[in-house]
Amino acid sequence: MTRWIAADWGTSRLRLWAMQGAHVTAQAASDDGMGRLTPEGFEPAFLAAARDMLPDRGPVPVLICGMAGARTGWQEAAYGPVPGPPLQPPEPVRTRDPRLAVRILPGLAQQEPPDVMRGEETQIAGLLAAEPGFDGVLCLPGTHTKWVRIAQGAVLAFRTVMTGELFALIAGQSTLAAFAAEGWDEAAFAGALAEGLADPGRLTSALFAIRAGGLLRGHPPGAARARLSGLLIGAEVAAMRDLWPGLPVTVLGETALSAHYAAALAAAGIAARIADGGALTLAGLITAWAAYSEDFA
Repeated sequence: MTRWIAADWGTSRLRLWAMQGAHVTAQAASDDGMGRLTPEGFEPAFLAAARDMLPDRGPVPVLICGMAGARTGWQEAAYGPVPGPPLQPPEPVRTRDPRLAVRILPGLAQQEPPDVMRGEETQIAGLLAAEPGFDGVLCLPGTHTKWVRIAQGAVLAFRTVMTGELFALIAGQSTLAAFAAEGWDEAAFAGALAEGLADPGRLTSALFAIRAGGLLRGHPPGAARARLSGLLIGAEVAAMRDLWPGLPVTVLGETALSAHYAAALAAAGIAARIADGGALTLAGLITAWAAYSEDFA
């Protein structure tokens, strides 16, 4: 029997866990991410993905993190303040199906400089549940990578970098698209990473050199794509150097991308560890359930 449902609703994907307390009894996933839905489409998309988890009658609590709480999501959940704890009380969602009692966790907002996050705060809560004394910097790679300063169980400040989105746009739609469409060359990535770290001010000219090099000399398979990634990540890490002097850095995210960021940090002299971002999302949802389950009563 499902006691409650945990959900991570991102821009491109929905992940669900049927829960008994802190124990997973079933899982499901859907490609109906926020980016494919209108607000009216969220409830039908959830019902389709969770059909095998729902009771015949009576409401089941559903706790959601991520982009379902965005302004264009299922229902907007107001941001919590920074500095402050990663988790804020979840906000109720109006539903039509009587089997659902849905609440969405708020994201976090920083006023100066202005910045926002949704979903990452739940991963941060998952890490702090296991390491409440963590004092350092978290890097959460993705479409919009977050660099977060953590101390005393709170988010003190953070920065968002659009490296992932820039990579996708340049590789797919720019003048480099014909060269950087597919493949991977690890040596080319390492070389470009060193260039980006050493001289981030040359980024835009170094990017065009990928095209020029392809036209004049040709690229080995995957080299252009790897160089593009290395230059962008190297420049990003160079710009974040002031965040971590004397502090540990942990990378939270998908394995392959996290490894690229860990390599960039190592090249910058930081021995970062990698943690499984997906597992920490579920851990954060479990932490939120323990704190706010009475809100569903």
